[in-house]
Amino acid sequence: MTITRGERPAHESAENQELARTLQRDLARDLDGEVQFDDYTRQLFARDASMYAITPLGVVFPRNADDVAAAVAAAAAHRVSVVPRGAGTSLAGQTVGPGLVLDLSRYMNNIVELDAGSGTALVEAGVVQDQLNRAASPWGLMFGPDTSTSNRATIGGMIGNNSAGSGSVRHGMTIDHVRELDVVLSDASRVRLDRVDEATRAQRATRPTLEGALYRELPEIVRANYAAIADGFPAHWRRACGYRLDRLAREDTVFDLAKFVVGSEGTLAVATSALVDLVPKPSRTVIAVGHFTSVAGAIDATQDALACDPAAVELMDRTILDLSRRKIEYASLGDLLNGDPEALLFVSFSGDDEAELLGQLKRLTGLWSRNGHGYHTLRAVTPAQQASLLKVRKAGLGLLMAASEGTRRPLAFVEDTAVDPIHLTEYTRRFKEVLDRHEMTAGFYGHCSVGCLHIRPYLDLTDPADVVKMRSVAVEIKDLVAEYGGVNSSEHGDGLARSEFNREIFGDALYDAMQQVKRLFDPDNVLNPGKIVDAPSMTDNLRDAALPPAEPLRTRLSFEVIGAGAGSADGTGAMRAAADRCMNIGLCRKSGSGTMCPSYMATRKEEDSTRGRAAALVKALSEPDPRTALGDERLHEVLDLCLMCKACKSECPLGVDMATLKSEALSHHHDIHGVPLRSRLFGSIRFLNRLGSATAPLSNLPGRIPLVRRLMDRTVGIAPARPLPVFVRQNLTRWFRRRKNTTHPITQGTVTYLADSFTTFTEPDIGRAAVQLLELSGWDVRLESGVCCGRSSLSKGLVDDAKNKARHLADTLSKATEAGSPVVGCEPSCLMTLRDEHLSLLPDDPAVKDIAGRVRQVEELLVEAIDDGRLRPREDSWLAGRTLVYHGHCHQKAEVGTAATVALLNRIPGVSVVELDAGCCGMAGSFGFESEHYDVSMTVGEDRLFPAITAEPAETVVVATGVSCRQQIFHGTARDAWHPVQLLWEAVTSE
Repeated sequence: MTITRGERPAHESAENQELARTLQRDLARDLDGEVQFDDYTRQLFARDASMYAITPLGVVFPRNADDVAAAVAAAAAHRVSVVPRGAGTSLAGQTVGPGLVLDLSRYMNNIVELDAGSGTALVEAGVVQDQLNRAASPWGLMFGPDTSTSNRATIGGMIGNNSAGSGSVRHGMTIDHVRELDVVLSDASRVRLDRVDEATRAQRATRPTLEGALYRELPEIVRANYAAIADGFPAHWRRACGYRLDRLAREDTVFDLAKFVVGSEGTLAVATSALVDLVPKPSRTVIAVGHFTSVAGAIDATQDALACDPAAVELMDRTILDLSRRKIEYASLGDLLNGDPEALLFVSFSGDDEAELLGQLKRLTGLWSRNGHGYHTLRAVTPAQQASLLKVRKAGLGLLMAASEGTRRPLAFVEDTAVDPIHLTEYTRRFKEVLDRHEMTAGFYGHCSVGCLHIRPYLDLTDPADVVKMRSVAVEIKDLVAEYGGVNSSEHGDGLARSEFNREIFGDALYDAMQQVKRLFDPDNVLNPGKIVDAPSMTDNLRDAALPPAEPLRTRLSFEVIGAGAGSADGTGAMRAAADRCMNIGLCRKSGSGTMCPSYMATRKEEDSTRGRAAALVKALSEPDPRTALGDERLHEVLDLCLMCKACKSECPLGVDMATLKSEALSHHHDIHGVPLRSRLFGSIRFLNRLGSATAPLSNLPGRIPLVRRLMDRTVGIAPARPLPVFVRQNLTRWFRRRKNTTHPITQGTVTYLADSFTTFTEPDIGRAAVQLLELSGWDVRLESGVCCGRSSLSKGLVDDAKNKARHLADTLSKATEAGSPVVGCEPSCLMTLRDEHLSLLPDDPAVKDIAGRVRQVEELLVEAIDDGRLRPREDSWLAGRTLVYHGHCHQKAEVGTAATVALLNRIPGVSVVELDAGCCGMAGSFGFESEHYDVSMTVGEDRLFPAITAEPAETVVVATGVSCRQQIFHGTARDAWHPVQLLWEAVTSE
């Protein structure tokens, strides 16, 4: 087993430090899994996606159910509580606590068995919902509850929460799909909970164990409180609150402890695996998107939608629509909408009969038209038409969070109420009146089909007045929802946000019965105490209020540019605010799609996710001396595997820019510890590449000599297995200088081509193709080849050097080019540096701002030339009839997207273009060359990119815009990848 050691904070009591040391020692002895009690790991698990933070004593990563039992036993022996945790995306604070956190997601994530015949799956608690759905899909099956967090939510977490999702009108909640649970009880015994008849219950009740006591005494609690159970539960069926005594009371002949434990938030037992039911996966879905001039109008249209038997009815208000337009990741939605709606209503119909689905769609549009609902209905019938709609619909929470300003955030405390949909219009109107009276704004989105709207008011919990206001609103909404027979927690659970009110909600008798249940299952209060019953005030343990004021820290990069919010002239708080934008919604823990976060996809470690690194930085930047804290070696272990791909800048809804944060943190680390030789070498990559080109082919020999490669490994840490770039003597600069003057007509003015530090010296054919294509398109091409953009220096934390290079390049371009003339290039990492990092380095430099505004992708200019008829690719090039599979560069995807590149490839006659969703290639510039990072680099590539390319036939043409991507693709698949401009040149010139 593995132990991560680290100093406990000095302010912690001697007694607590001794307890931690003793418990850590016992866990290390008894578990196969990992045990981490260092202060940084504890901080990473102090938060979930709620407004709460509680630092645990330590964290355990169990490998199996025996580890879970051993951890519970050790914790109980030391009178330490246990907090089970999946993805840590709980919105009400269920997965934070002061005791021992059990992260069941890292290792206990296996699908043990999938039985298509019986329609069941046996899964460990850490299996992710989308992971299960991918495995079930070939058999036409899926897991019924469809949460918006399906790409990171674990089945164990869904069981703890009783999660539901958009499809609950048809498939119900998690409780409706659980057959059996393997659990660890509070006495560390392992038992299986399932549905039994009365005879079996009675037999189990004879056992002299805690399990036996459950089968003996729980029926007595039900019988003694039958009237309270019948009267005390809210009338609405969609409940994720309290203990489900109603489930036991309604069935006389069977006793189902598995379903009873669902929704208990880890307070009764720790689920280690589950046998769950699967449902048929519909082969087709069609969607109607109603456009409305008000939220009330959209809600009014819900009843017509429900009359058509939909699979889901989802609301999204203008707040979220406007936010989606600002993000590259979701901007395509705006192209589909009609006008400027105040609200959209998404109505989905799913099944296998397309004609029937289209009939339902037609019936709905007819009803809306006759009843005057909405001003336009968009019909999305094909997957391509639906992609943008579904992406934004699932991102509602993240998009709302993106509007946070400093510590003013949209908070989850009244976001989970639900009423019968027939009352939803009136209920929402009165809800808004409460918010208006307290002068609060909020975003409205959620599940109209089941009367659940996720309404999150904006508050600043560092302001005591806002804390008071929050609690007042929580009380008013709790009373309001009760008027309509609704529920206070309908899918997000009680946690720390709502458990305080459960006595009022359920009444004294039923609440007392729930307390008896907790004492029966957990007499020593070991399992996640303070949730559901006996809870603290909802205003305790607030994360923002607990942070100390940020100490002054002068930063080299400007974090206001990247949207940090707060921050004074001396840098106080700006960098911390940039990191603290993270609200732990966990999108960086997804796998199987997108790019963020490649290191997490490779290791499945919380500390290798964007939010893990953000939490570590918040801790360091909250220390009395943040400059010294930024030099901490444990902090840099957490930051180390960040590939600086920048995917988090676009895919993280809050835009946490970890690449920039890491650059700044590295610079402070260098201030304290010095700059390593390897960092200096990579920071000088333009000089080295120019030297390599000047001395080619001799400079290519060392890369082929094993002894030299081993020496490079030992001295500077260059991985011997990684092929080195091949230098070309006739580089782009030399070719451009020596070629004959061209006589092409100039109709478009002057364009500056940025001769980057890489392709210029190792792949000059790319630059040649770009220059000649631009000239054929009517441009006069000026080559900028004398100055480095500073990209490599930034990646190694050499920020001062990068700043000097940025200033030099901006000044050179500003003086040597015509005002307003475009600057283009073929290497996205270099080109995008001019419009992103240069602004963070020199935010007040007018030349930097000018050049940043003139940066364009070369693909854009070439697409315009083809469309205008200035450039004509041949119909009969060797590419005609071929498939092009395209892998986009991470920085390109983060900054501008890949639309221009795809558009250019599609303009090559006769080709079929497939854009891969293969994440990051794993190379990430120097990262993949470094010995200690080589294995992770290859693991990232092997996740999706390498399999996607090796699955293609030999005649398929592989395309990649990034030099690192092309290097990695060749190393991992032995396939050459072309730059798009090379292919266009082939199409223009080939005979």
